[in-house]
Parts: sequence; structure tokens; C-alpha cells
Amino acid sequence: MEHALSPTTLIELRRPRPYPAVSVLTPTHRREPENAQDPVRLRNVVAEAKRQLEADPAVTRERRADVAAQLDRALTEVDLAHAEDGLVIFAAPGEHQVWSLARPVPERVVLSDTFLTRNLVSAQAAERPFWVFSVSADRVTLWNGGLDRVTEQRSGGFPLTRRRENFDPERQEQIGDMPSAFRDEGIRHFLREADATLGRLLRQDPRPLYVTGEQAALSALDEVGTVTKDAVHIAHGGLTHATPEAVWQAVRPLVAAEARKNVDSVGRELEAALGRKEFAAGVDEVWRSAREARIRLLAVEENYRVTVRDDGDHLVPADSGDLDAREDIVDEIVEQCLETGADVRFVPDGTLGDAHGIAGVLRY
Repeated sequence: MEHALSPTTLIELRRPRPYPAVSVLTPTHRREPENAQDPVRLRNVVAEAKRQLEADPAVTRERRADVAAQLDRALTEVDLAHAEDGLVIFAAPGEHQVWSLARPVPERVVLSDTFLTRNLVSAQAAERPFWVFSVSADRVTLWNGGLDRVTEQRSGGFPLTRRRENFDPERQEQIGDMPSAFRDEGIRHFLREADATLGRLLRQDPRPLYVTGEQAALSALDEVGTVTKDAVHIAHGGLTHATPEAVWQAVRPLVAAEARKNVDSVGRELEAALGRKEFAAGVDEVWRSAREARIRLLAVEENYRVTVRDDGDHLVPADSGDLDAREDIVDEIVEQCLETGADVRFVPDGTLGDAHGIAGVLRY
């Protein structure tokens, strides 16, 4: 199952497909007893997707069989034992993908010529993704960080391992990652190569960056590289071969501190915007401002959800069973704001007070 949504991946997901491109969404649960319902709900929503394929006169028999087979293959890749809060299956002629999200999604089946990506985009923004770059004299590992975990990134040239010709094991046993090792030109060349590889990845997928390693390694990297100078440095060695949990525990205090700073910063910006009359609050006002590309900063409480319908001029409350109900309007707003260059921040529940879960700083 996929977890990390890079800009390149999002572009690929959004390209038009031969009809039908099927998006299947269903909520999942991390714990008992709620997760007992997940296998049944998943089977039922996939069955509904197949029913819609069968009933759609625009879908040829050949394509119907192809997409149904892709849905069946996707089902075999779902690992509900490691489920998060939402599951998305994409299936089109000749392809399928399965995405696990750390954010709930409504149960839904959509047939179109593109995949439905708004829930992935919103989940990615809510996770506040970051990179952890772990360095040593002979290996560099990149970790993909999110809300409560890191996973090893095995693409984009990572991990990097230094090839050591004429290797002297006795000398390595003596110096290891000691400061003298990082004066070796071979090691410094390796660190320059790692810095350049990271730079290429950051241009494609920019995120906050944490760098871990022995202090000597961090100093050498600063001397020979460019892209890690402004990163948060953590003098903690041994993480290039570590478990994801060990890396997460090493960076967790700093990630938590950054999250607290983020909340304080959002509060100050919203207060200043209110004084300047450049402030929007509540789902209807924020939605209208987002459609006009007026939002510069969007703040959303982490678990804020609301179901609405559009009466033509405003969004009004609705029940989830209503025919024209929009259950993921918050995710729609998040995607729209990101598309228009807004900064989107998720904050703990209760942070926004009278704004009722969602607020924005306006450009004008």
C-alpha cells in the first residue's frame, strides 16, 4: 500500500485516463473493535464499484473486465492489519493503486476519466511530511517522515553506500566514525555526492529537513555540501542502519517542538488578520474565499469534519445520506487552497475557537 504522495506522483495520478478511471474510498480503523467492520465494508464498496461498471453503458465489455480484474488485484494488496484511517483504491484499464491514509475518507465510488485525489492531498497536508537525512562515513539513509512515524525512502538514489577499494578493516575498526575519518577525501567525496542527490530530491519534493549523524559527520557535511546547512541538525549517530522506530524516537522531540511553534504562529497570523479585516471563518465563508483564490493561509483543526450541500449561494448543513451531500468538503477546500498557492496548516482540535474548525487569512 502507498503512503507518501510526492508532487511527481500527484501529477501522474491526475493525468487523464481512458474511461473509466475508478476511485474507491472507504473509512478504515486502526484498533478493535471498530476494525472488525473494515473487511466487510471494503468488500461491499468494491462490489458497488463493479455494479456501477456493469450498469454504465459507456463502459465496453472488454474494459469492464479489465478494470474489474484490476480491482480484484488491488484487494489482494490491501493489508487491513496495518490500516490507518482511510483507504483509497484507484483502478483503470491496465493499472491499479492502493493508498492508505492517516485521515478519514467518506465511503464513495467515482467513475470518471481522472482519479479522485483530493483526499490524498488533504491527508498529505495533515501529516506535515518531513525528511530525515542520516549520515555516516559509509552510508547515507533517507527517511520519509509523517505525523507519527518514519519509513525508509528507497528511491531517488537512496540509500547511498560508499564503495571502499583497498579497504583496510583493521584501520576502519580503529577509526570508525571518529572525527579523523571525515578528513579522508574519499569520505568527503561520498558526502558531496549524498548532498547533491538530496538536493535533486528536495527540488522535486521540498519539505522540512532533519539531519542526523555524529557531530563530526554533521560538520563535514556542512563543509562540503550546500542543501543541509539550513536543516535542523541532530547529533545522533548510528541511525543509517537503524529501525524506523529508533529514527522516529530520535527526531520526535524536535518534530513536536516544531508543531507547537506552528500552532503559535498560526494563532498570531489569524489574530493579526482579524484586526486587518482579512479574515474568514466557518466552512461557508472559507469555501467561498477559496473558490475566489483569496486565501493566503488556511488553518484547519485536525479532526474537523462537516457534511454540507450547496444551495446555490451558500453551503448549508446536510445529512450524509442526502443525495447532494458533500461529505469531504473540508478536503475539497484544502485541495483548492493548495492549488492556488495557499499555506495550509493543520492544528489541534479546539485551537480555532469561534472559527468553528476552519479559518483563513485572506490575500485581500
